[in-house]
Amino acid sequence: MTILYSTVCKYIWTVTPGLVLYSNTVNLQYLLYKLNCSLNLKMYTGFIINQSIDFEIESQIDLVINSKLYCGKGKVAADTSDCYLTFHKLNLLLQGDREPGWMKRVFTNFITFTMKLVVKGQICKEINKVANILADFIQETAEKFLSDGDIFVDIGVTSAPVITSNYVESYHKGLVTYNGLTSVINASRFNPDQLTENRSLYFWIGDDLMDPLMTAAYNDGRLIRNISGEELTGLFLTELSATRPELLSKWLSSEEPLLKAWSASVPHLWTTAQGTSVRAVAAVELFSGKQDIPALYFETEVQVVVRASYADKKLILNGTLGHISISKVSSSADFEMEKNLNAYLQEAVEKIGIPKVISYLEPGLTALMDRQGLNLFDLINPEVIPQEGYVLIQMDFGFPHHLLVEFLRKTLD
Repeated sequence: MTILYSTVCKYIWTVTPGLVLYSNTVNLQYLLYKLNCSLNLKMYTGFIINQSIDFEIESQIDLVINSKLYCGKGKVAADTSDCYLTFHKLNLLLQGDREPGWMKRVFTNFITFTMKLVVKGQICKEINKVANILADFIQETAEKFLSDGDIFVDIGVTSAPVITSNYVESYHKGLVTYNGLTSVINASRFNPDQLTENRSLYFWIGDDLMDPLMTAAYNDGRLIRNISGEELTGLFLTELSATRPELLSKWLSSEEPLLKAWSASVPHLWTTAQGTSVRAVAAVELFSGKQDIPALYFETEVQVVVRASYADKKLILNGTLGHISISKVSSSADFEMEKNLNAYLQEAVEKIGIPKVISYLEPGLTALMDRQGLNLFDLINPEVIPQEGYVLIQMDFGFPHHLLVEFLRKTLD
């Protein structure tokens, strides 16, 4: 005898209010499930019997998951194998018969008993699988966010994450890699007492991560800027107390004036409660026309204390000057240096140069974060709090729809 069958089903899911969290336990109460199916049978026993059976399954269950997190292959991994499924109702109705006879009842009871055993094991198995896919997906997304071009940040976990009654805590490496060279972090200043528990998400970022990122940006040639045309002439419309030297007026009125600025050495960064201090030495060259020799060259050492904030999906930087000096001033034979040149350059760097650098950094870093998808998150009241040796970022947030869609697509694939 040969039996061929095909099934067409319609699923109806309903979850009543009752998602309860107890430390590392998730209790999903009263998950209602309804399944309407039509089963077509063809039996070949010397002659053909073609039979269609309509059946309906209704269930009501409690799902309890005792989740655990551990360190697996350098990433946060989830273990939800401690999973319990309690059936409050599981009914199998054949042909819509809600009051079946004893023979049909014996048959449906046998089927529902078998289904309970199969469903219990399969649901918990699939939850464990999806939990690990989600953990991998979130960490891969975070790594992409912190990396750009040849600059890569390893955020692999250093120990098993900790689940407390109020939060999940994980420790990550934060090692910066550029051209095969990886930064070294000898010790962390982090202490859990530095965090409160009234926000959804906290990031503790130490100077041991930020300073190597600054070094990588320098080595990658990202701290270079050329200014010309109306942008350049507009800069020198800023009123200064010092009289503009004739050398600079002559240069500005020359053919195609060009200003080149770059970081002459690796900037150094450290954080205190007042903000993040950056010390850098910038080199500046002023060119006239297509001449190969600069009309003026000088270097300036600047120390600025920066405080950052994020609002309306834009990064905002406020800088306070701590120190400034001018050195290595030289000019071509066509331009004669004047006595007040150093004083003018120092004021120009303070009132023109530093604001201009910040005006480049704000949209530049915002665009970088947007390329990584930060603008797709709903960040609620984010705060950037500088402390001794680290920055604390705390916020509430909404998970972006596009990431959820991407995660489901990868899961189904």
